[in-house]
Amino acid sequence: MVYDRTLTTAKAFANAGHIEEWIHAYLCSDGHNKPFSDGLKLDKRFFKGPVTMPLNLFTRCCGPEETMKWQVDSNSFELRVSALAEAIQSHADLPPLIVEYTAAGFVLTDGNHRWEAYNRCGITECAVILWGTGKADEERLCSLYHEYL
Repeated sequence: MVYDRTLTTAKAFANAGHIEEWIHAYLCSDGHNKPFSDGLKLDKRFFKGPVTMPLNLFTRCCGPEETMKWQVDSNSFELRVSALAEAIQSHADLPPLIVEYTAAGFVLTDGNHRWEAYNRCGITECAVILWGTGKADEERLCSLYHEYL
């Protein structure tokens, strides 16, 4: 299969049983987050999706606010979010968000700018790839959120 950064291609990889391959290709290229890709490889992970889920289940951890775990420059954040909002409004085939599931809940690990742009566009749900570590978390995710999987 040939990698492309789109949701369409992520779905094709998932349908062929290769969603993890798509994630690493995305993170090491268009996603500009090789350290995240490397970290995912440190343990056996489970991956679900892409699936459509409500955005209000997730919260940003990256942005210009002082409360963000990953604080970034306000101007560059706004520029990226604005560009993504324009792309969303023109129906661009954007990659899915990547979200970790743990016993404590969801962590938006990739796609914070897209999440913000979707919210600003009034979109209430989008495609996500869920991942986690361990059979207990996978079973809990499937039990609690089966209607999305």
